[in-house]
Amino acid sequence: MGEPDTNSYPLMSAINGARSRTKLYGWIDPTLNFSTSSHSNSPEANDDYSNRLELNQVVLYAERLPDSVQRDHVDWGYHLTALYGTDYRFTIAKGYMSGQLLNDHHQYGFDPTLEYVDIYIPQVAEGMNLRLGRFISVPGIEAQLAPNNYIFSHSLLYAIDPFTDTGLMATVKLNDHWLVQLGITDGHDVAPWTPDAKPSGTACVSYTTTSVNDNLYVCANGINDAKYAYNNLQQYDVTWYHKFSKTWHMASESWYMYERDVPALDGTIQPESGANAAYCLPGEQRCTAPEYAVVNFLQKELSAHNFVSFRSDFLDDKKGQRTGYATKYSENTIMWCHWIGSTIQLRPELRFERAWDMKAYDNGRRQNQLTVASDLIFHF
Repeated sequence: MGEPDTNSYPLMSAINGARSRTKLYGWIDPTLNFSTSSHSNSPEANDDYSNRLELNQVVLYAERLPDSVQRDHVDWGYHLTALYGTDYRFTIAKGYMSGQLLNDHHQYGFDPTLEYVDIYIPQVAEGMNLRLGRFISVPGIEAQLAPNNYIFSHSLLYAIDPFTDTGLMATVKLNDHWLVQLGITDGHDVAPWTPDAKPSGTACVSYTTTSVNDNLYVCANGINDAKYAYNNLQQYDVTWYHKFSKTWHMASESWYMYERDVPALDGTIQPESGANAAYCLPGEQRCTAPEYAVVNFLQKELSAHNFVSFRSDFLDDKKGQRTGYATKYSENTIMWCHWIGSTIQLRPELRFERAWDMKAYDNGRRQNQLTVASDLIFHF
């Protein structure tokens, strides 16, 4: 908020010289991975399929950003996303064409990932934006849209947390240091017309230091009665960004999540399609399933077209309700990002991860997993 929209894209330059506030743009994202697992890389994301060349994402955006620099009139914007590829499984929400995954288990699919309108009201504090529709769940460093991430693959922390919400979100800039958000949604990763939808509250606060070297962002996300439903996660999230210098910075995130009354894995109560049961205590038909995670990214800019990123990640899926295995995980990844001109992005990486309490990789066949992978993003 308060920053001008200076982005231009090849498609819009070809259409009208990038003179329109309404923009069409996107990317094509093929990927390749080699893995020590032969059946599945899960819970690694987004290269879920082992030893494959895949088309992870073909994405088209239609977007108009509200002018949040001016302070004299209300302005508006909107955003529409069309996503096709194997990554649809990581964005799909129940009720939004979800049968292709939950019922038919298609490898490739389509998801209208984001559809929202923005209303910018400059007269409230130093600016307020109201967002209504389906949008990316607000906290976190990463997002499922490929260019929005430091590294091609995702942290374990991000692979199992909420992806999209549908509702109303108000973002208010109080001053140059403080920003607050309040929202009401229908819960995580569900459409409002599904039986799983329920009124859920989100509240966040962001603080940026005077030096602009540090930002702290704290969220309570999708809070309701916490009873078991499709991805009805109660999420408490903290993100910290720190800039060491012009070429070094880091980003850290931690969350705690849980659901109540989750069906037991060996019980008589059947879980929902696409929502795992939990490793409850013997004799329990339902139990509370918590998990917590922490991740750190460290980035070094080498030149205008190159940077390297190192990620360390820890996840404890205490009852196995998110990954299917009740175990602690660790993950470390190093990646090099190289821009070819201004439209092609290459991101090779080396990743090693371990499940500490049981075999959880390659469909329960391995405790360790090593992957060498890369994506190649063609921006248009």
